Amino acid sequence: MTHPEHPLTPSTGELALEDRASLRRVAGLSTELTDVTEVEYRQLRLERVVLVGVWTEGSAADADASLTELAALAETAGSEVLEGLIQRRDKPDPSTYIGSGKAAELREIVLATGADTVICDGELSPAQLNSLEKVVKVKVIDRTALILDIFAQHATSREGKAQVSLAQMEYMLPRLRGWGESMSRQAGGRAGGAGGGVGTRGPGETKIETDRRRIRERMAKLRREIRDMKKIRDTQRSRRLSSDAASVAIVGYTNAGKSSLLNGLTGAGVLVENALFATLEPTTRRGEFDDGRPFVLTDTVGFVRHLPTQLVEAFRSTLEEVVDADLLVHVVDGSDEHPLAQINAVREVVNDVVVECGIAPPPELLVVNKIDAATGLGLATLRRALPDAVFVSAHTGDGLDRLRARMAEMIPPTDATVDVTIPYDRGDLVARVHAEGRVDATEHTAEGTRIKARVPMALAAGLSEFTTF
Repeated sequence: MTHPEHPLTPSTGELALEDRASLRRVAGLSTELTDVTEVEYRQLRLERVVLVGVWTEGSAADADASLTELAALAETAGSEVLEGLIQRRDKPDPSTYIGSGKAAELREIVLATGADTVICDGELSPAQLNSLEKVVKVKVIDRTALILDIFAQHATSREGKAQVSLAQMEYMLPRLRGWGESMSRQAGGRAGGAGGGVGTRGPGETKIETDRRRIRERMAKLRREIRDMKKIRDTQRSRRLSSDAASVAIVGYTNAGKSSLLNGLTGAGVLVENALFATLEPTTRRGEFDDGRPFVLTDTVGFVRHLPTQLVEAFRSTLEEVVDADLLVHVVDGSDEHPLAQINAVREVVNDVVVECGIAPPPELLVVNKIDAATGLGLATLRRALPDAVFVSAHTGDGLDRLRARMAEMIPPTDATVDVTIPYDRGDLVARVHAEGRVDATEHTAEGTRIKARVPMALAAGLSEFTTF
């Protein structure tokens, strides 16, 4: 699909000449940071950046939206965005991503703006990064490295830090660069002497090989640690699943308002911040439906288009919260310009996790959030496109009652309220009610033990003959 302003010539299929001729600036991406929090450790130093994207498919608006999101990611990482540039191509250049001529133009823009970093809107191969860096003569990173940097800044728990470190190492391993045999750490043969025989002379293990070996050893250690932490998480999750509370997982695009919704539904005091990936640690809180049934709500890490595969792998134990849920509450930012694209990006990641686990996906309830900040036309369009969605504002509380009611409808009761009088010779049933249910009141009468309780459906059916009238 192409934008009508940029048609493909039917005979040749080549892109319009005016698109290939220049790097097109995307207006409105420049940011000025007033308060950037320094963290103790930064994998990357990002300060004054120029963004570069390659537009290969979709409309001009789609390409602009992708670069606008990259600008938001760069700002979250602590950068000042100076320029946003898009190159129209049928596919990225295998050597320099944007082509040698455009790379030279980019060098001039870097000099003119005083940028110290170029961020590319895609995942570049090690060769592309290296080649482009040689031309522009400043640091070049890609979208994946940028997202990994943000995760590194926001991870706070031991498990979160280990997961991010593993993802960063998986990304960095093929991108280590060496400078030839002069970097050798060990001599080959007998200390490189002449007596080593054929094939034993020359350099031994180079510095880059040593670095790779150390990184692999560190990755293996991290995987073991994450496995051990996963056992603890699985134990906690199994306790929740064995309880009488329904399990609800909140999923959604980053900054869609998941944490605000968790607070609104449960009264929790979870951190709410207008920033991408503010939540990396899954947070679980308890709430109650209107009929008194309890539920646990888990806030999960936010997703983004083209979420690095390294992060999906590293955060798999966290994402498994989604798999075990009785219901997925999929939160969408109603004020965003492209909410349907966000929905598709989230569903892709969720489906990948569910398919790998080999189970049926939990039912999904779409929730359009931030309706207080959305335009009337945008909301009307979403109501037509998403007729089954619930429209809410976690900020004002509008629609939260409707949402809680829909959640209760989509999670059928697994227990029932009973008011029974059990004869004294059926002490086994009294014991079962106490063991399997939640007893609210007990009274000893002439006929037997009167109990008011919530019990599993199967037990409620067996107690029906003892119902108190």
